[in-house]
Amino acid sequence: MDLLDTTLLIVAGGKGLRMGTAIPKQFLPLKGKPVVYYAIKAFLDALPGIKIILVLPEEHISYAQFIVQALNNETDLTIVAGGATRFHSVQNGLKIVAPDEIVFIHDGVRPFVNKELIDRCYQKAMQEGNAIPAVPVTDSVRQWDGSRYVSVDRSLLRSVQTPQTFRSSLIKEAYQQNYNELFTDEATVAEAWGMNIHLVEGLKENIKITSPEDLDFAEARMNKQ
Repeated sequence: MDLLDTTLLIVAGGKGLRMGTAIPKQFLPLKGKPVVYYAIKAFLDALPGIKIILVLPEEHISYAQFIVQALNNETDLTIVAGGATRFHSVQNGLKIVAPDEIVFIHDGVRPFVNKELIDRCYQKAMQEGNAIPAVPVTDSVRQWDGSRYVSVDRSLLRSVQTPQTFRSSLIKEAYQQNYNELFTDEATVAEAWGMNIHLVEGLKENIKITSPEDLDFAEARMNKQ
């Protein structure tokens, strides 16, 4: 099987509201570098030469200079203005992705993605057209049935992560459809377009930083490393 070129589409549209900061959470400092730096660096280390597309809200595009400085000009970084929702932001980024690549779509606030997970996603997407990392749900879960909350068999559930990975021709086609408020991630868009979704083993440490406590945890974990 011939290897395909790769592109990383980083979605960095958060505004830091839950953080209570003026700086968007993906640009908050973590061990002296912006949070989003660590995800980009992980992909550059795993796949040297990977193309990087960083999708930002228009009002935050100036923050991209922090990333360029942190990377020490290691890569060409393309900045794309985001949209009103994650769907529209990804849609904007996909417009400049070539149709014959593997594209990784990753949250800018998941700094602990690693080479093993990236490789798993790449191989599965090459074979099946897509790869969605997921981990088992470990908490007890209840679901509203219209009148009360009932227990759910958690062994049947998975918590979905990123990088959600696709053959670019397939996901570009899926993003031609109109927006639906039920689109919570790229997999839901692909599934609505008719794709069968293929899960791969995720990474427990691949947390999404959304609160000050998450940032503290991330810093503590990096200090241990």
